[in-house]
Amino acid sequence: MRFTLNGTETDVDAHPMARLLDVLREECRLTGTKEGCGEGECGACTVLIDGAPVCSCLVPFAQAEGTDVLTIEGLGESHPLQHAFMNEVGAQCGICTPGMIMAALSLGANATLDDVKVALAGNLCRCTGYSAIYRAVLVAAASGKHA
Repeated sequence: MRFTLNGTETDVDAHPMARLLDVLREECRLTGTKEGCGEGECGACTVLIDGAPVCSCLVPFAQAEGTDVLTIEGLGESHPLQHAFMNEVGAQCGICTPGMIMAALSLGANATLDDVKVALAGNLCRCTGYSAIYRAVLVAAASGKHA
């Protein structure tokens, strides 16, 4: 199947009903997207498909055909949201961090705390208590450089 992965046209020979998460991790060797629950409840596997955050553990690979898929690797190593997470100590164990960052990409530059809470509502963290995560997203949004 053909799709755009992190800005590059990509062909992957995988079963159409394989989970997008597994195709990304095993076939494409992009292990930044994490599996937390495998049931779409934790958000650790969040990627963007055509700009919308989705839990890749729930998406059959066939649904990615012809789409634009963005993973945490597609942001590079110097994205403002990544730096905000580091600077504000929004990451601890790191399992949820890629999914949190990907979900936060949907926010605009004028995001409020309520906007952040709604955007990240499907992403669970067992380490931080969320305040550092919210602060990191708000700092990046205020800079206007996160999207």
